[in-house]
Amino acid sequence: MIDFTNLPTSNKLYAGGSGAKRAVIYQGEQYLLKFPATSSKDKNSSHANSSIAEYIGSHIFNSVGICAQETVLGIYRKNGMEKVVVACKDFTSPRVVLQDFASLQNSVIDSGHSCYSTELSDIMKVMEMQAAFPPAFLKQHFWDVFIVDALIGNENRNNENWGFLYNTETDAITLAPVFGCSRSLYPQADETTMRSALEDKQQDLRALFLPLSRVKINSQRINYFDFISSLKSTDCNGVLKRILPRINMDEIFRIVDETPFISDLQKQFYKTMLQTRKERILDFSMEKLLKREKKRQFGER
Repeated sequence: MIDFTNLPTSNKLYAGGSGAKRAVIYQGEQYLLKFPATSSKDKNSSHANSSIAEYIGSHIFNSVGICAQETVLGIYRKNGMEKVVVACKDFTSPRVVLQDFASLQNSVIDSGHSCYSTELSDIMKVMEMQAAFPPAFLKQHFWDVFIVDALIGNENRNNENWGFLYNTETDAITLAPVFGCSRSLYPQADETTMRSALEDKQQDLRALFLPLSRVKINSQRINYFDFISSLKSTDCNGVLKRILPRINMDEIFRIVDETPFISDLQKQFYKTMLQTRKERILDFSMEKLLKREKKRQFGER
């Protein structure tokens, strides 16, 4: 068990509204220590499992070949209380800084929209108009992340928690590792909720309808199932076909089973919900897509 309580700290500050954050030095390197957040809707509620979600979500991204931040779970003690926290390795350096997608959105002077707009049409327009990356490359990354977010149920992929690394010396810009998975895997669910979900035969509905993406269409947050299974986005369809074969549930189950600090009930809940989301959202959509392609193929003959 790793205890982060007495680690040396640095004066680096981290933005973001999802829980308290502290810069620490762990094994000689800079890490961001993230603490569980209080719910913005209910101050008496908390995202108690947000550290677990950040850890598992990051590892799932890495398991499918999408580079994500390195994360380590440990404990932090204060005033007689002990919390599970996640340490995220800082992927910046003195000459390499993080620039979020909102910053890129701001650079497109003709976009006419707020940098915080998560309307899908605005995001796609910015990707077409920006000059830092080939638009097709940036769109593919966006949909890569979207598909895995659908699997893990990420409800908070906004314009500030994905982005780019900018080298101030060379002027080079690259994709940043994926970060910001703390609002995945139903972080507010306590053991009572988890047990009830596992016993409920209608749990598929939870996977299909909750949570919603932060990306919007006509000001309405996207339902992952409705959007992906609609097959309306050619780009999303293509990424689904490319990413889905990379999702190895045995490997994901291993990640969950080896996650420290969680009970057997939590492990069962996470594995069940991940399996259900894969089957009911991604597998279902893939089967529908392949049937449509086959129908079109034979229709052309």
